Amino acid sequence: MTQKISLNGSWQLSFGPQDQSPPSAPATPAQLDAAHLPAIPAAVPGNVELDLMAAGLLPDVTKGNNIHLLRPFETHRWWYRRSFDSPTLAVGQRVELVFEGLDCLAVIFLNGREIARTDNMLIPHRLDVTDHLRSDSPNDLVVRIDSPILAGRDYENEPIEWADRMHYESISIRKAPHMYGWDIVPRLVSAGLWRPVCLEVLNPTRFRAIYWSTIAADPDQRSARVFVHWDFVTDRLDIDALKVRATLHRRGREVHRTELPVIDTHGRYTLDLTQVDLWWPRGYGEPALYDAVVELLDADGRTLATHRCRVGVRTIKLQRTPVTTAAQPGEFVFRVNGRKVFCKGTNWVPLDALHSRDSQHLQTTIAMAADLNCNMIRCWGGSVYEDHDFFDLCDQAGLMIWQDFALACAIYPQTDEFAARLTAEAEAIVRKLRNHPSLALWAGDNEIDIFYHRMLPGVDPNTDRHSRGTLPAVVRRLDPYREYLPSSPYSSPEMVRMGADVQNQPERHLWGPRDDFKGPFYTGSLAHFASEIGYHGCPDRRSIEEMLDPQFVWPWQDNDQWLTHCTRPHRNFTGWNYRVNLMGKQIAVLFASIPDNLDDYVLASQISQAEAKKFFIEWFRHAKWRRTGILWWNLRDGWPIFSDAIVDYYNRKKLAYTYIQRVQTDICAICCEPSDNRHEIVVVNDTFAPAAGHLSIQDVDTGRTLLETDYHVPANDKSTAGHIPPSPLPAMYLLRWTDAQGSHLNHYLAGPRPFKLTDYRRWLSKLEIPADIGSVHRP
Repeated sequence: MTQKISLNGSWQLSFGPQDQSPPSAPATPAQLDAAHLPAIPAAVPGNVELDLMAAGLLPDVTKGNNIHLLRPFETHRWWYRRSFDSPTLAVGQRVELVFEGLDCLAVIFLNGREIARTDNMLIPHRLDVTDHLRSDSPNDLVVRIDSPILAGRDYENEPIEWADRMHYESISIRKAPHMYGWDIVPRLVSAGLWRPVCLEVLNPTRFRAIYWSTIAADPDQRSARVFVHWDFVTDRLDIDALKVRATLHRRGREVHRTELPVIDTHGRYTLDLTQVDLWWPRGYGEPALYDAVVELLDADGRTLATHRCRVGVRTIKLQRTPVTTAAQPGEFVFRVNGRKVFCKGTNWVPLDALHSRDSQHLQTTIAMAADLNCNMIRCWGGSVYEDHDFFDLCDQAGLMIWQDFALACAIYPQTDEFAARLTAEAEAIVRKLRNHPSLALWAGDNEIDIFYHRMLPGVDPNTDRHSRGTLPAVVRRLDPYREYLPSSPYSSPEMVRMGADVQNQPERHLWGPRDDFKGPFYTGSLAHFASEIGYHGCPDRRSIEEMLDPQFVWPWQDNDQWLTHCTRPHRNFTGWNYRVNLMGKQIAVLFASIPDNLDDYVLASQISQAEAKKFFIEWFRHAKWRRTGILWWNLRDGWPIFSDAIVDYYNRKKLAYTYIQRVQTDICAICCEPSDNRHEIVVVNDTFAPAAGHLSIQDVDTGRTLLETDYHVPANDKSTAGHIPPSPLPAMYLLRWTDAQGSHLNHYLAGPRPFKLTDYRRWLSKLEIPADIGSVHRP
C-alpha cells in the first residue's frame, strides 16, 4: 500500500578537511558551492572509500598496508548530492525521505534548507519532507556528513567510562564499534549512505505497528496460542464502520481468518490454533512459516491498509541460573516449544568492513551456516544490526538468532543524553525485527560485564545503566515475549554477592591463554554454554598472495604486512601484534616444529585450527546435557586477514570447515579423551526421534578394526556405543557410521604428541577432504 521511489544509484560526492578554526570548512550547500571542493561520482548505497577507489584517488585498501592511507580522511567532511522530482500526491498523502543506513553524523538539506540532523549509523531515519518539496522544478537533496572522530573528541570521558586504545572517540558515537579498529577487522572509520535511500508516499490511513508473538505452543497436541497487536493512524473522524481482518496462510492455503470491528485505532487479538505446524530450529524439525496478513477494511470491504510478513509459530525460552559451581551445577539452556535444544552454531561478525557491500556476501554466508548444520547464530555486538533479508534467510533455514545490542568491550557513558540516544536506537531495532521467528534472544551487550571486572574492579556491573535499565525497559515495552540477557557473559547479582569468579558464569566466552586446545582452561571450564570460543588458522596461500604485496608474503616473522592483516589498527598500536606469533605457537601444540616454508605453514596452521575447533564442539556435545551449546568464533572474515574464521574474505574454506561440518551432524559419533585407560565412544542425537545405525572405527595406517557395533540413541540424548584402548603411538582413527540420513565420517587424532606433519598429510589422504579445501590438496 506504500509507494516507494528509489533514490539509489549515482550521486555526487564532495569532500575536504573539516577545519575546526578559520578558514572553516563549508557548512551549508551555498558555502559548498562557493568552496569548489573536489567532486567525484558516488554510488548509493556505498561508502566514501569505495568512491575514492573508483575515482583513482585511493588504491585498493584491502591490499598490503593501504588501509593506513585512510587515517587522514577520518577528519574529513563529506557532501552527498543529487536531485529528484516530486511524486504526485493524492489528498492527504505524505512523503517521507528514508535513509535505511546513514553513517553517521549528518545534516540533511532539501532545496537549500536544513531539515534534519542524524547521529546514528545503526538505524533507519525517516523524515517527513512533504512541506519541503517543490513541484515546479527538481528538488536538490544534500547530505553533509561530519567527522565522527572530531565529534568524539568533543565529549569529556568520565571516570566511569572505559575503552580500549583508539576507541575512546567511539563510545559517545552511535557507530559500529569495530570501525575504530578490532582484532577481526581493520580500523576503518568510514562514512556514507551505506543502505538504500528512498521516498515513501504514505496514505493518510495506514498501519503504524504490527506485532505477532506466540504465547504458548504444544508440539504434542499441535496447538498454539498466537498474539497479534495492531496500531493504525488515520485522518478519518468516524472509524466505527471499519474492520480489521487477520489471516494466516501456509503453502498458499488459508488456515485462519478473523474479522473484528474497529472501536479505536489500537487492538489485539489472540488466535487459538489447532493442527498447527510449529517453527523448529535446524535439525529438530521444519522451520514452518506462515504468511501473516493484517488488513484494515472500510464498510464496503475495500482495503485501506495492509501489513504483510512471515511468522513462525513457536516459543523460545532461555532457562538459566544466576551461577554455576562444581558442587551445584547450574543451567543455561534454550527450550523451543517447551523442549530442550542443544545449540550448535557460530558468531556473526561484519560481513564486510565496508558495510555497503554486506549484501554481496549475505546469501553465500547463510548458505554455509546451513551447510554446517548450525542451528544458532550469535550476532555480535561490535557490528551493525542485520537487515530483514538476513532474518528472512534465517527464518527459512531454521537458524535461531542471538542478537546483541551494538555495545561491545567498553563501558559507555552513563548520562541521560546517551541513554536517550540508546533508547531511540533500541526502539527502532526492536520494532523492526521483532516479528521474525528466528530471533531468539536480545542480549544487552558484548563482554561489558567482563570489562567492569577488569577495568573498574569493585564497581558492580549490575549498576550499569544501559544493560540493566535502558535496554530491558525497551524490550519489555515493545517485545515482551522475547527473552533478554543483560550481558554476554553475564555476571548476576548473586554471582557478585558471593564473590564468585567469571569461572562461575553459566555462559562464557572461552578465550583465555589461547594455548593447548585440550588444556585445563578449556577442559576444566564449568560453563554450560560457550557463546564464543575460537582458534587461529592461516588462510589459503592464494588468499595471502592476494592480500599482501609479493615481498611480504613470506616469512611470517617480523613481517609488517602480516601485522597489518592480523589486524593492527595503527602502526603505533602493538596490542594485537601477538596474533601473528599465536598461529606459530598453536602449530607447535601439535607438531614437533614450525614449518619453514609457506605451504607447510598454511597446512599446519589449518590442521591446528581444525583439530581445535573439532575438539571444542565434541567436548561440549559429548557432555550433553551438562553442556548445552557452543557458538564458535567465527564463520567468515569481513576483511582479508589472518584469523579464527573458517572461511576467509575471498570465500576460500579452511580445513576446519570440513571438520566442523562433520561434527555438527544431527547424529554424531565421538571418540572421547582417554579415561581409566580407555576411550569412551559416544553417539549424540540432536533430533526428536530415536536413532539407530551401525558404527565402525579403524586405525588409518594399519586398517585394523578397533570397534564395530550397532548403536541405539534415545531422542535428543546420547549413549555409549563402546570403548577402545588408547594408542601408544601417534595415530589417526576413522569413525564411520550410518543413520537414517546416510553414512557419515569423523576421525580422532590418537596417541602422544607431537605429531609429524608428514604423517598427518598422509592421514589426510584418507579423510575424503573436498576439493575446495585447496590448502590440503596443494602438493
